[in-house]
Amino acid sequence: MSPPPLERPTSLPFDLAIDAGLVVPVRPAQTVLHDQTILVRNGLIEAILPTVSTLDLDVHERVSLPDHLLMPGLVNLHTHAAMTLMRGLADDLPLMRWLQEHIWPAEAKFVSDGFVEAGTRLACAEMLRGGITCFNDMYFFPEAAARAVLQSGMRASLGMIAIEFPTAYATDAQDYLARGIATRDALRGEPLLSFCFAPHAPYTVSDDTFTRIRTYAQQLDAPIHVHLHETLQEIADSEAAFGMRPIERLDRLGLIGAETIAVHAVHLDARDIDTLARRGAHVAHCPSSNLKLASGFAPIARLVDAGVNIGLGTDSAASNNRLDLFAELRLASLLAKATSGSAEAVPAFSAIEMATLGGARALGLDSRIGSLEPGKAADIIAVDLSAPELQPCYDPLSHLAYAAGREQVTDAWVAGRCCLRDRRPTTIDLDALATETASWRALLAAPAHPIQPKA
Repeated sequence: MSPPPLERPTSLPFDLAIDAGLVVPVRPAQTVLHDQTILVRNGLIEAILPTVSTLDLDVHERVSLPDHLLMPGLVNLHTHAAMTLMRGLADDLPLMRWLQEHIWPAEAKFVSDGFVEAGTRLACAEMLRGGITCFNDMYFFPEAAARAVLQSGMRASLGMIAIEFPTAYATDAQDYLARGIATRDALRGEPLLSFCFAPHAPYTVSDDTFTRIRTYAQQLDAPIHVHLHETLQEIADSEAAFGMRPIERLDRLGLIGAETIAVHAVHLDARDIDTLARRGAHVAHCPSSNLKLASGFAPIARLVDAGVNIGLGTDSAASNNRLDLFAELRLASLLAKATSGSAEAVPAFSAIEMATLGGARALGLDSRIGSLEPGKAADIIAVDLSAPELQPCYDPLSHLAYAAGREQVTDAWVAGRCCLRDRRPTTIDLDALATETASWRALLAAPAHPIQPKA
């Protein structure tokens, strides 16, 4: 790849220059650049050039990482970030028992503005340390999540959740939507925040609510983020109640389109895949959560062949139990190979693309993030390739997909701001975070609460 020409600055210095041994920009596809410098001004990438040609430039801060690979920050396309406070609270159960007997009762008792802010702050610390710089969230009290996100310096798409039953957050579906839209309106000037509609699932949202969401989403040009075809039971219940599968029901309601993010999409027949592809919908693939809850194996190779855009999500730390997108991209590639019977399915670069540009595209943010290109936001992570377990390195793309892990992420920048340095967040006090988390653990594990964490 020939780097774009650099216009020499006339007066102002560059804010940041990052020198690295390798750069994987994601666009152009399959590209690996050696001995490069990324130049940043006003939060945007201005140029990516051979390091020797940038040594005489006026730069406010220069970071040298000769043993590292720079790549776009990872995009976590599906989370319930605040549920990180429920990590390990109830394990080894199928989805509906896990929800009905454990998660929903715990949420009814504990979820509040303070719970969501604390849980999201914990999630942000974990995600930053794993190279995730942007996440798409679905949870209650999005205004509380926004406070934690803005403190962390991360980028987030916050869900305007809708569900039919009352919680501490809202009384009914219309109340959920009104509160979500009000939060969006109050925070729409925050450059690191965007918003999506987040109807929970076909089995918890009515046709009337879905229809209202379709109208709102069209008016506000916002994505729609919904759990869809996660389990066989979900499909059987839909066929019994509506005489059709959930995707067909939502398609008839006008909910399947280019703004739709179908989360999980595990149990798909040929007609379902064709509908998602024809409508230009996106899939948030959550392989670890699908496995842990025994939901099944999503037909990712078939979706890719049909032209469906795929992003990767961790789901919540309550069902995963890690917010680790490096683990997800490796697993996405391996499972696609096993389930399709083809070792060529979802090769290394495709998995990397899913974890970066695929997620950004689903959120409508691909003109700003997801790849390292001049004019895009400087959302960048550094991966240390010097460890013995990463030697020798013949193909950096292969290493990112199959060998490296979140423990190799050392630094992260969001819009040019350093949010992680030498594996320690610069924006979050980890000692205070540990104290805050211990307080919430004590509440959730109290004898009065029927759910006890495992020893």
